[in-house]
Amino acid sequence: MKKVFVSGDFNILHPGHLRLLKFAKESGDFLSVGINADNVNNVSIPQEVRLESINATSYVDEAFILEDNAVEYIKKNRPDIVVKGKEFSDKYNPELDTINSYGGKLLFTSGEIGFASLDLLNEEFQLPTSKTKHNSAFINRHNLDMEDLKSILERFSNLKVLVIGDTIIDEYITCEPLGMSQEDPTIVVSPLASKKFIGGAAIVASHASSLGADVSFFSVIGNDSTYEYVDNNLKELGIKTYLYQDSTRPTTLKQRYRASSKTLLRVNHLKQHSIDKGIEEKIINDIEKAIKDIDLIIFSDFSYGVLTQTLVERVSKLGKDHNTFIVADSQSSSQIGDISKFKNVDLVTPTEREIRLALNDFESGLVVLSKKLSDKTSTKYIFTTLGAEGVMIYNTNQGDLLTDNISALGSIVKDVSGAGDSLLTCSSMALAVGSNIWQAAYLGSLASAVQISRVGNIPINKEEIINELMLQ
Repeated sequence: MKKVFVSGDFNILHPGHLRLLKFAKESGDFLSVGINADNVNNVSIPQEVRLESINATSYVDEAFILEDNAVEYIKKNRPDIVVKGKEFSDKYNPELDTINSYGGKLLFTSGEIGFASLDLLNEEFQLPTSKTKHNSAFINRHNLDMEDLKSILERFSNLKVLVIGDTIIDEYITCEPLGMSQEDPTIVVSPLASKKFIGGAAIVASHASSLGADVSFFSVIGNDSTYEYVDNNLKELGIKTYLYQDSTRPTTLKQRYRASSKTLLRVNHLKQHSIDKGIEEKIINDIEKAIKDIDLIIFSDFSYGVLTQTLVERVSKLGKDHNTFIVADSQSSSQIGDISKFKNVDLVTPTEREIRLALNDFESGLVVLSKKLSDKTSTKYIFTTLGAEGVMIYNTNQGDLLTDNISALGSIVKDVSGAGDSLLTCSSMALAVGSNIWQAAYLGSLASAVQISRVGNIPINKEEIINELMLQ
């Protein structure tokens, strides 16, 4: 039997740890995990709590408190394989000589990108009772009070928010599946109905407005029939619109063909070239007039040409000059964005893929990635969104936990396309009214859970989130 050994503090068991444990388990037959004792590294979470969380994972065969250091354990027990995080591969590893002395192996890994744990996969077969499944461990760890969270939501109505970015129209085309073509292996459908939703930065503005804020929205759209559609929908929500028409591009349209509650195909109609200097100057001039009353700036970047580097830098400077809270998201799904172009902002919410693209790093673990991005951009908080694995929080505040993780709170998943926008909007508004990072992350995760429970981008209102809070 091939024995594998892993050791560490495991303060907060986040997805990066689970990936490492999964790799370790697959490297042998029996996985032992040593939890550093409380007196070893002055860790912040009691050893009994850390041991319990490790024992609850699907990959670990044996977990115990490591009273001695890892080298002494390895000398006595001679595991066949020792696994450490990729960040240790270029450092001095004191256990290496001992491992080599008896023919063992030392392996380094950041885990498999795109992994889903067995525990997450099993949840697919559980029947939901509400839109959310609260994370009691996170709530208890940070002493979150539901009435306090409700009070934060109520303060959203005091905010003046400026949203700037790419407008998108999302069209959902519901189809009847007819079967397979007899001429070639093609699925044949017949369209039954279609419904349009405002998306992109426009849905971020819509979320902010329906959550209670006074919102100003800046975007560039095509010189086409969608101008009135966008303008009318945003004005119905009370949003001040600054829409600049560009005859060189159509308004971005994303069509989703769906059958039996599944998306079969997505067709994007767009151009991605940068806006010209004339439009850029008009936007900056209008923002200069509006900025003095703004509490929060949200950059919602889909990399379709609106948020040029010049525009980002000049608007960011205006925000900093007026002590405005600034947050950003730069999406890279079917396109290539760069979250690192946003410097000195308070919060960014990249996916794992987006943070790896920005750093050109496809090997490091999640915590190392967050530190690299923070060092590169001087960002205060980073929420790395991980789909079904939830959100990993990176916090640069001294004297507080560096990282934590909130599992995905959604129990009803119908359409995940708007999850990141709702997280960004609600979390940033919470921070702007004075919440701490843990409260903001939890409220954002709740907003995301509400959003994915329905098809299409529908603005979230605070009552929906309050209803989910009261179920805790």
